[in-house]
Amino acid sequence: MQSPPQARQARQLRPRSILIWTAVAAVGALGWAMLALSRGEEVSAAWMVAAALGSYAIAYRFYSRYILTRVLRADRTRATPAERLADGLDYHPTDRRVLLGHHFAGISGAGPLVGPVLAAQMGFLPGTIWIIVGVIFAGAVQDMVVLFFSTRRDGKSLGQIAREEIGPVGGTAAVVAIFAIMIILLAVLALVVVNALAESPWGAFSVGMTIPIALFMGFYLRFLRPGRVAEVTAIGIALLLFVIAAGRWVANSSWAEAFTLDPGTLVIWLVIYGFAASVVPVWLLLVPRDYLSTFMKIGTIALLAVAIVVTLPGLKMDAVTDFATNGEGPVFAGSLFPFAFITIACGAVSGFHALISSGTTPKMIQKETQVRTIGYGAMLMESAVAVMAITAACVLDPGVYFAMNAPPAVIGDTLQSAADTISSWGFTLTPDQLAEAAEAVEEESLLSRTGGAPTLALGLAGIFADIIGGESMMSFWYHFAIMFEALFILTAIDAGTRVGRFILQDALASIPGLGRLRSNTWLPGVWITSAIVVALWGGLLWVGVNDPLGGINTLYPIFGISNQLLAAVALAICTLLLVKSGRIRYAWVTLVPFAWVSLVTLTASWQKVFSGDPAVGFLARRDQYQDGIDAGELLPGAADMGDMRTIVTNATIDAALSAVLAVLVLIVFADALRVCVKAVRDPAAASLKETPYQESRLIAPDGLVATKEERAELAAAGLGAGGGIPGQDPSGHGRGAPE
Repeated sequence: MQSPPQARQARQLRPRSILIWTAVAAVGALGWAMLALSRGEEVSAAWMVAAALGSYAIAYRFYSRYILTRVLRADRTRATPAERLADGLDYHPTDRRVLLGHHFAGISGAGPLVGPVLAAQMGFLPGTIWIIVGVIFAGAVQDMVVLFFSTRRDGKSLGQIAREEIGPVGGTAAVVAIFAIMIILLAVLALVVVNALAESPWGAFSVGMTIPIALFMGFYLRFLRPGRVAEVTAIGIALLLFVIAAGRWVANSSWAEAFTLDPGTLVIWLVIYGFAASVVPVWLLLVPRDYLSTFMKIGTIALLAVAIVVTLPGLKMDAVTDFATNGEGPVFAGSLFPFAFITIACGAVSGFHALISSGTTPKMIQKETQVRTIGYGAMLMESAVAVMAITAACVLDPGVYFAMNAPPAVIGDTLQSAADTISSWGFTLTPDQLAEAAEAVEEESLLSRTGGAPTLALGLAGIFADIIGGESMMSFWYHFAIMFEALFILTAIDAGTRVGRFILQDALASIPGLGRLRSNTWLPGVWITSAIVVALWGGLLWVGVNDPLGGINTLYPIFGISNQLLAAVALAICTLLLVKSGRIRYAWVTLVPFAWVSLVTLTASWQKVFSGDPAVGFLARRDQYQDGIDAGELLPGAADMGDMRTIVTNATIDAALSAVLAVLVLIVFADALRVCVKAVRDPAAASLKETPYQESRLIAPDGLVATKEERAELAAAGLGAGGGIPGQDPSGHGRGAPE
């Protein structure tokens, strides 16, 4: 048995390592200095890449290791639920490389793509600081710690952990809040996918074909060539590249009509896919498809980083704009604090991630010491996506950026009115610039293409075209980016639906007489709970695509706050578990980000409900439109009086739901504080619901790349790079050949 992680941590760095890490730190520090000290001159986007990568490397090497070895004291000799409870459906020991792909794909939804793009209205500096600092000290910490504690509890959901560790009052409040927020998040993510794929035969074909490819990969790795991860990866990537290229051919062929789907049809297919991904074995569809998608995601973002370093585009957006202080931004209203942090969301910290970290991933992880690679590492990867997104937005001409993201009610619906309005804000913009930008990507118009996704696509297209193809390839890269965004987000829906099933199973099983629902082997329970989850988010989505003011469109304004409230709940539970487990001296690791995220999110909740500015406060907006109805006056956003009444109803619902969710979260906080105080006063009385220790027979490396000692251990056991149980092949049917 190789030395435990604590012993490896104690080893001193060699001189060469000291020089390497000093150089990495210097690169990161130089990047930060160039970004922060600029005074009006144009700054190269390459410094954003340097600041991000340098910071990520230092954080992963030192801070994440500190958390793993000192705070969590992870034990690689302890059997994980994937090993102890392997059932071939939900619990399945999975190669850490494949699981990293699944986890990254599962957590990376719309947030890191569009949130930073929208936050760019306040300048490149505030968003970049929060994306990088936030992920190091909040987002990645949350994901890693939740994954660890869920793994110690048989992979139980966050809500079930709250019920068991806090008590019935705070636990029930947590379950209700978590499940409600989960449904809202899934419906919003699905809406973004529908908007990206509707009437797009290229996107529909390419994304749809990843499903049969994933099924083939799952079958191949399970039965044909168990353990041959590198082999199936090469095949999968080759097929993925083929269908992406073929998608453009399909879009220009007679097949285009078959793959040109309207929003309603896409909703039906998404619901069917979500249900299937929730009920079939994880190794067959969910994991291989997520793993496959990760290569597309990381490959595109890595190519973007390389293109930025090679072409050195300048950041045209100011470091900090006036909108950061006056709160009158045309993209979204509100001041820098708290709304920039809410808008960026998943790029820095996301409550949705805590659901994946306590859902599918802990049921498949081979060693609890792998939580560093999978939990902390995957979140750093997502933050890198967010940095690339805000970079792509900030290299655009600011006038074009605001023309794409400001609504028609602000800039009008003609090129001239948009140019005049935006010029009055101090930016240079002409109607010809807007016409040329739309023509370059073969769009009729780019005005008010709100939501962030088209802006990101235009920024990506401009950077890629500078390195591959020039102006003639702008349209190709633009539509490629739109398809990429849909593929990026879809993987969060399939994993999220399965996690929603876990949450619902745990919640219903707590009701007397329904305990059997917790069993993953009782298929009727699996099917029923999966159907309920997809029916809830699918219903909101269906109404939303058929009614611009109904369904999920009603709840869209509370998407960001709900997600961050969930993150606050997750960090509160993590802090509670650290205190109850005798790690109070290390509780600051989650307590500090908990305090900040809670302050930001509850402040935003208060302002969204009670602000007197109709552009910010729901109640003020309700009163504004009600006054319009009383006066018989149509206000922007409404086509008739029916729309006016709908907006009044929606604002009332949003205000009420925001208040209810905030109150539920405060109940969780109060009850968790009660339990913490009790544990501090009487540590001996504190009881944890951890699964008893059982020694592991499984051998696997801790990190993505095996160390010399780990390779020797694998070789001695006759295992390949993916690890496994000696004498048993990766499929669990006997002994297999090493990779």
